[in-house]
Amino acid sequence: MNRTLAAGLALTLAGLAGYVAGIVAPYSGRALSVTGVMVGVTLVAVGSGKR
Repeated sequence: MNRTLAAGLALTLAGLAGYVAGIVAPYSGRALSVTGVMVGVTLVAVGSGKR
């Protein structure tokens, strides 16, 4: 597994966890977690590309 794919997966999971935490107890950083998910998904797409 390459570093881009691993970073994308980690960022996506962290963003999802942050968003779920924001649903349970609203906080001001919840919008940033959505950005983290979008960037993470992009990194996963880039990292999983065939060479």
